[in-house]
Amino acid sequence: MADDSASPSPSSSSPLQHHRDAIKSSVHNTAASRRREQAIAIGKERREALIRAKRVCRAPLSGSDEAEMEEGDMLVDEEKACLEAKTAHAVEELKSALSNQGKGAQKKKIEVLRDLRRLLSQPEVPLVDAAIKAGAVPLLVQYLSFGSSDEQLLEAAWCLTNIAAGEPEETKSLLPALPLLIAHLGEKSSTLVAEQCAWAIGNVAGEGAELRSTLLAQGALRPLTRLMLSSKGSSARTAAWAMSNLIKGPDPKAANELINIDGVLNAIIMNLEKADEELATEVAWVVVYLSALSERAISLIVRSSVPQLLIGRLFSSDNLQLLIPVLRALGNLIAADDYMVDSVLIVGNNIIDQALSGLIKCLKSDNRVLRKEASWALSNIAAGSFEHKKLIFSSEATPLLIHLVTSAQFDIRREAAYTLGNLCVVPTGNCELPNIIMEHLVSIVDGGALPGFIHLVRSADVDTAGLGLQFLELVMRGYPNRQGPKLVEMEDGIDAMERFQFHENEQMRNMANGLVDEYFGEDYGLDE
Repeated sequence: MADDSASPSPSSSSPLQHHRDAIKSSVHNTAASRRREQAIAIGKERREALIRAKRVCRAPLSGSDEAEMEEGDMLVDEEKACLEAKTAHAVEELKSALSNQGKGAQKKKIEVLRDLRRLLSQPEVPLVDAAIKAGAVPLLVQYLSFGSSDEQLLEAAWCLTNIAAGEPEETKSLLPALPLLIAHLGEKSSTLVAEQCAWAIGNVAGEGAELRSTLLAQGALRPLTRLMLSSKGSSARTAAWAMSNLIKGPDPKAANELINIDGVLNAIIMNLEKADEELATEVAWVVVYLSALSERAISLIVRSSVPQLLIGRLFSSDNLQLLIPVLRALGNLIAADDYMVDSVLIVGNNIIDQALSGLIKCLKSDNRVLRKEASWALSNIAAGSFEHKKLIFSSEATPLLIHLVTSAQFDIRREAAYTLGNLCVVPTGNCELPNIIMEHLVSIVDGGALPGFIHLVRSADVDTAGLGLQFLELVMRGYPNRQGPKLVEMEDGIDAMERFQFHENEQMRNMANGLVDEYFGEDYGLDE
């Protein structure tokens, strides 16, 4: 499946150009760029969450009259050539049925549509290419014409849904059908027809930016928003899934357009309040993309009840497919807007206790994505007030983070390191070095975190190595009784820093050399 691979550079004038990396501002990541990078990488995370960007519709929608195909209805042992021949014949029958008039004509149309749909729905042999080569798409467009029965529209849209779930070029063949698929999302369509059309549109949107732009230009967002307000759970779920595919970026235009549609925030809140976890999962993905790509959306969402609803899900659910987008959305919001930490996650309120419990649960998870996202969210909470730092420090999160910074995969180590570093400092608000919270620093070092930070100093990634150097500076400057340099030396920290002696990055070279000169100069060890 084709999709986007490049991330746009965030505007330097954006108010999001701030990350709560309070250890030191000289080596940092911005919240906006990190959210945008993650927005592009979400396709991979969704696969890990067992959520497909494109989906074949094999069973009838809930509420339709069509019975599910029983095992054995499709002769799965037929040769591919035979099945392709049957597909070509089914398309010919489609063409023939269009010209039929009189008694039985409508019944015949439904029968031939259903035959083709069953062929396209069987999982053993892909038949989309055979259907396209036989001319199925323009015929199916005719079957979508206004005035057709709901049953005919449903079967035609179902066929197009499964064609759109094919390879990139096969998906692009649906271009002539898009205007009618979008039109049948409208209020005059039955819920079943609208839902099936939304499914087809979601598959098209999942293919890539070019097709998303076409769907947006043809007005797909607004009727999908209306469908997301449906009282029928599967319809709202399908609409939310299609919508998340449509706004997934990297261009923020769609996310900005969506948040300005009347009722969209109410639809998100209404569906997150329901018990349906599958529905909440799809809606949470909508929040993920909105919070990754739209500054206006962030501002509106953090001041609504959405954060509380997401935290409630984080606290109470063990559903991996739900937890991944919930945690990602919360991480985006916490990183993006100080309002989340300062005015929503107020220390002493139940909401911060629930959030911390949910994050600790994710730190303990076997799932790599959950551990990484929980560490990232905590790093930004830990860059808040002293009360936030103290709450995290005194919780079960601290030993878990120490374990992660010394033993987890690289990306998780880095996020855990940001959190532990931020727990140890209070920014001064100017260019001076941050003040050290002695109790936190000593406990984290004595708990075994120092080797993990020295390992980060050896990283080929400059930002990560800089993060490690910042923590070593805290230890050497602030550990009691001037024992910091000795602790660093015992863990081969001098060797790790000296690798930057002739490094091409001037900032890193100066930082490392300055630390070695200051703490391991001619006077080192003379006072022992």
